[in-house]
Amino acid sequence: MEEEDQRALQLLLPTSVCLRSDTKKSSIENDASNHLLVDLNLSMGFSGLDSSYDESNRCTKRKEELQQQAAEQIRVATAENAYAERMRELTRRELELAERDFARARAIWERAKEEMAKVERMKESATRRINSTCLEMTCYNCHQRFRP
Repeated sequence: MEEEDQRALQLLLPTSVCLRSDTKKSSIENDASNHLLVDLNLSMGFSGLDSSYDESNRCTKRKEELQQQAAEQIRVATAENAYAERMRELTRRELELAERDFARARAIWERAKEEMAKVERMKESATRRINSTCLEMTCYNCHQRFRP
C-alpha cells in the first residue's frame, strides 16, 4: 500500500518533492526524468507541428489576401479601362461633330462669298445703268445734261 501511495504522490507531485527512500528514489527519479523527457519531446514535436500548421495557415491566409488584392486591382483596372474607352469614344464623336460643323461653316462661308461676288456684280451693273440714265437726263430749264 505504501508503494501505491508513493506512486500516487509521484504522479501528483514533482520528482523533487516526492518522499521516498534513497534506493527507490533514484530508480523512480530516473523513470520520472525519462517520463518528463518523453513529455517534453512530445510537447516540442507537437509544438513544432502546431507552429508549422500555424505558419502554413498564415501563409494560406496571406496568399488569399494577396489574391483578393490582385482581384480588386484587376477589377479597378478593368473599370478604369472601360471608363477610358468610353471617354475615347465620346471624344471621337465630339471630334466628328466638330468636323461636320466646320465643314458646314466652310460651305456657308463659300456660299456667302459667292453671294457677295454676285451682289458686287449687280451693284456695278446698277451703277452703270444709273450712270447711263443720268447721262440721258437733261435739265428742263437749261437743257444741259445732268452729271452726278
